[in-house]
Amino acid sequence: MNNLLIFATAAILLTIVVLIVRRSRNSGRPIPAALRLGRPLPDFLATDESGDPVRSTELHGTAAVILFVRGSWCPFCSSQVEDLSVHYKDIVDLGARLILVTPKPLETTRRVADFFEVEFDFWLDTDLAVAKQLGLLDESGVPEVHHKEYGDDTVWPTALVVDRNGVIIYSKLAQNISDRPDPKDLVQVLRNAQQR
Repeated sequence: MNNLLIFATAAILLTIVVLIVRRSRNSGRPIPAALRLGRPLPDFLATDESGDPVRSTELHGTAAVILFVRGSWCPFCSSQVEDLSVHYKDIVDLGARLILVTPKPLETTRRVADFFEVEFDFWLDTDLAVAKQLGLLDESGVPEVHHKEYGDDTVWPTALVVDRNGVIIYSKLAQNISDRPDPKDLVQVLRNAQQR
């Protein structure tokens, strides 16, 4: 009887440990506190395509979909841009801007958007200062084959929708590099915001 009790207790403890390990593996990266729902979009400084500084606070008064993308070397980012190109007109028709924040270089990312004939706004985070400020830095996230051109570090894929008041109404941090939001969800969030 004693051996049976010891065995049952060990089995229960082992099951609990396995569940805890699985849960921690599946929970992914937590959304940084600054990017949680209901928070104002943090003030950050990037560079536009002309090389001029642009601040996130300049968006106040306009809704925006802001996507932090790794770059054109990432097949999931290219696919995300392609998927968004289908819904670009819906986003603009709802009075919102679509902004891609990307590390260098811009030229290759711009080519992807030009290929799909959409006018996204591109903001550059060349030194990854914005990624660091917002808790989105992906250290050693660039595959080794691309290190020479893109460096070692990149941004973690993230999607935000900000309302006209500069408040975050949608925040999705990818749980893995292929995890991207459905563009229809982003459009629906904008529609819901208009009805408030």
